[in-house]
Amino acid sequence: MLKDQTIQIIKSTVPVLEVHGTAITTRFYERLFTYHPELLHIFNHANQKQGRQQTALANAVYAAALHIDKLENILPAVKQIAHKHRSLGIKAEHYPIVGQNLLAAIKEVLGDAATDEIIQAWTEAYGVIADAFIQVEADMYQQAEEQPGGWADYRAFRVERKVQESEVITSFYLVPKDGRAVASFEPGQYVSLKVNIPGDEYTHIRQYSLSDAPGKSCYRISVKREDALEGRPAGKVSVYLHNHIEEGGELLLSAPAGDFTLDQTDSRPAVLLSGGVGLTPMISMLNTIVDKQPQREVIFIHAARNGSVHAMREHVEQTAAKHPQLKVYWCYEQPTDNDAASGTAHHTGFIDQQWLKGVLPTVDAGFYYCGPTPFMKAVHRALLGCGVQEADIHYEFFGPKQSLE
Repeated sequence: MLKDQTIQIIKSTVPVLEVHGTAITTRFYERLFTYHPELLHIFNHANQKQGRQQTALANAVYAAALHIDKLENILPAVKQIAHKHRSLGIKAEHYPIVGQNLLAAIKEVLGDAATDEIIQAWTEAYGVIADAFIQVEADMYQQAEEQPGGWADYRAFRVERKVQESEVITSFYLVPKDGRAVASFEPGQYVSLKVNIPGDEYTHIRQYSLSDAPGKSCYRISVKREDALEGRPAGKVSVYLHNHIEEGGELLLSAPAGDFTLDQTDSRPAVLLSGGVGLTPMISMLNTIVDKQPQREVIFIHAARNGSVHAMREHVEQTAAKHPQLKVYWCYEQPTDNDAASGTAHHTGFIDQQWLKGVLPTVDAGFYYCGPTPFMKAVHRALLGCGVQEADIHYEFFGPKQSLE
C-alpha cells in the first residue's frame, strides 16, 4: 500500500504528465533501446517510428497517476496490456529495467521540477503498479501453459494451407509441428507471430486475430498485405508472410491472448462491425454464434474500399443463406463498376449515424467492432448517437490503444 503522502505527490504530477507525458515516454524508449538493445527483439518497430507506442504509454502513465488512490479503476486496462505482454514474452525481470529508464526519463524531461521527493514517490508507485502487472501476467502465463493443448513462450506451427481471400488479404491455416492438440481460445482473441526476416538484425513480433471459431484442429489467421503508401513504408511482416511464407513453411506462435472477446452468455442480438481486415475477429465471433448460439440474432456490417479488397464475403453470404437470424450489410467507400452493376453494396461511402440507425433493429444489443482508427472513431460516434450504452460497446485497435474522441 502506498502512503497518503506518496499518493498526494503522484496526483500532483497529473497536470505535468498531461503536458509532458509523450516527451517523457519518447525519451524513455530512446534510453531503453540504447541501454538494452536486446529488447528490440520484442517491441514493434513500426509503432515506435509512428509514435503510437509512446502515446499509448503516456496515456497509461497518466491514467495510473490519476487513479493512484484507486488502482482498481485501471484494472481492465492492466489486464488488456497484460494479455499483450504475455503474448510477447514480457517477463518479471523486464520490469526493473523499465522502471529505471522511465524514472530517468522523467528526471531528464522535467529537470529541476522533478524533485527528489517526486522521484521517490514515483519509485514507490512504480513498484506497486509493476507488482500488479507481474501478478496478473504470472497467472496468464500459467493458464496459457497448463490449459489443454497449451504451451509456454512460442511454439512451431506449419502452414497447412494458404488461401487468398482478396487482392490484399490472405489466410494461413496453421497446424502444430509437434502434432499435438492446439489450445482453445475465445472468439476475438489473437496470437503473436515471431518472425525472423533474412537480412534484418532484430526479430519481428506481430499480433494477428484468429479468424475462425475455436474448436478446430488448426488455427487460422488472415493477414492484410500492407503495401507502401505515401508517408508510410510497407509492412515488413505482412509483406514477408504474403511473399515468402508458403504451404509447408513454419511460423512461431504464442498461445492465444486478448480481452476483446465475444460474450457468449449474452442472448441479445450481436452487432458485428468491421472495417478492412478488422473483419478477422468478427468472422471468428460470427462462426461461433451460428454454431453455439444458433437462435441469437446477428447483424454483420462490413466496410471496405470496394469489392476487390473485400475478403470472405462469399463465406458470410453463404452463412446468412443458411441462418435467417443473420442479417448482412456491405458498405463500400468507392465501389467499382462491377460492384455497382451487381448491386453488392448496401451503402456507399462511410458508415454514419443516419444509415446505421436505419439498419439496427435495436440498441439493446452487444456491439463489437474493429478496424482502422478513422473507422473506429466514426462507428463509436455513430453508436453513441444512436443511443447505445457504453457498457454494450466493445472494440479493439490495431496495435497500441488510442483515443476514440
